[in-house]
Amino acid sequence: MPLSDHEQRLLEQMEQALLAEDPKFATAMRGADLRRRYRRRAVVAGLVFVVGVVMLMTGAVTQVIPLGVAGFVVMLGSSWYAVTSWRRVPLTDPAGAVPDVPDISPGSARRQRRPKATKRPKNSGTFMERMEQRWRDRRERGFGQ
Repeated sequence: MPLSDHEQRLLEQMEQALLAEDPKFATAMRGADLRRRYRRRAVVAGLVFVVGVVMLMTGAVTQVIPLGVAGFVVMLGSSWYAVTSWRRVPLTDPAGAVPDVPDISPGSARRQRRPKATKRPKNSGTFMERMEQRWRDRRERGFGQ
C-alpha cells in the first residue's frame, strides 16, 4: 500500500533527521544495492572458476596430479560460492515491492486439473500397450486439451 503525501514527507523528514544526527548509522541502515553485490559475487566466482579450469588443464598436461586436483577443488569451490549467493536473493526488490506471484490457491483456475482418463487396472497389458493406449487417448482429446 503506497504512503500518502503527508506520510512520505514525514518519512523524508525522519530520514534527514537521522542522517544529520548519526550519518554513519544512517549509511549502514541504507545498505548497498543487493543486485550489485550478487553480480559481483557471480563475476568473482566465474573468474575463479576459469582459474580452476586453467589449473586443472595445466595439471593434466604436465601430469602433475596435485595441481589438477587443486584446480578441480578451486572450480568446485567457486561453483559453490556462486550458487550459495543465489539462494540468498530476497523475495522483494530493492524498492520493497513484492513480485507477482501466480495464484495457485485451491480454487484458482491455475490449480484446476484436467479431467482424468478412465481408470484402468494397474497392470492392464504390457508397457507398450499402455503407451499406445495413452497415445490414442491423447489423439482423441486433441493433444493437451
